[in-house]
This record gives sequence, structure tokens and C-alpha cells, in this order.
Amino acid sequence: MGLILGKISVETPKYQLIHKAVDYEIRTYAPSVLAEVTYDPAVLGGRDAGFMILANYIGAVGEPQNSRPEKIPMTAPVITHSAQKIAMTAPVVTSGGGGPAPVTMQFVLPANYARAEDAPRPTDERVRIREEGERKYGVVRFSGLATEATTADRAERLRRSLERDGYKVVGEYVLARYNPPWTLPPLRTNEVMLPIE
Repeated sequence: MGLILGKISVETPKYQLIHKAVDYEIRTYAPSVLAEVTYDPAVLGGRDAGFMILANYIGAVGEPQNSRPEKIPMTAPVITHSAQKIAMTAPVVTSGGGGPAPVTMQFVLPANYARAEDAPRPTDERVRIREEGERKYGVVRFSGLATEATTADRAERLRRSLERDGYKVVGEYVLARYNPPWTLPPLRTNEVMLPIE
């Protein structure tokens, strides 16, 4: 019942709150180990198609698809990066041609996996395990459905707020979603995160 009502009862990444503004936070995240998959959403079946590949790796649905085989506890958030660099403008215009950009979806592995070598090796060659060092983000939290349009709009507003306050944005936004898809939309926790210096 807690999952439907938006309760987050799994491990989440550790961070230090550096600054809290009215419309965003600045956070420094501790190093972590990630399981990730990069794919073409048009080929694999949509923007969220990587979820089941990663869920199979950790054993969230059936036997774990890793070398031990070892069930790995689910964590939150599920992180999505678009490989396409998009200039934030309005209005949003869609044109034909190149198709959707590749997407990278990531699960942050539990903190007991301090190094990539600590995690079991995936048996699916599409899954990559890697370490990510300490990083600093400007973050805005929101509820509801994290559609591409909503996420892009939140990212643009966050970018403007950060730049207004003197922060230098050094990359594209990432989307962090904390709840399963059956959680009632008004009770979902989503975050847009922009890397900053």
C-alpha cells in the first residue's frame, strides 16, 4: 500500500545539502556504484524500456541475471539521462529525421557496493557497472507524471534559477524518479538535477 501512496522505503543515495533556496537545492552526492544500460528507445520500446533490463540484473523480477547470482536490493531513484544535448527554448518544436536520442537508465546500487568490482558482473552484456565520483547538483523536486515536456520545463526553470544565483551549469539535466509506475501520480517524487561546478 505504501508504494501506491508514494512512500519511499528503499535506500536512497547519500548527499550533503549545501544550500536551500526557495525554488531549488544544491547538493553534493557521495561516490556511488551504478548499473546502467544505454539504448535506443525507438528500438527497445520507449523511454523506460531499460528498466526491465536493470531489474533483471538485480533480480527484482525472477532470478538475478548476474555472475553470482546475487539478489541486489532495489534502491531509488531510477535515473534517466538523454544522450541528446538539447538547447532549452520555447516553444518546443518536434521535427522528423534522426529519431529519438539514445537514453541511459541507471540504478544506484546499495552503498555496500563501494567499488564496481564489489558488484556481481552482469550476464546481459548491455548492462554496465561503473563508479561515479562525488558530484554537485542543483535539484528541483516535483510530483506528478515526469513527462518529457514537464521534465524539460522544470530543467529550464532550474537552469535559469541557478544561473541567476551565480552557479555554473556544466552538463545536461538528469531525471530521478523515486516511485514505481503504479504510485498515484500526485504522490510521486521526481527530481530534475543539473550538474554544477
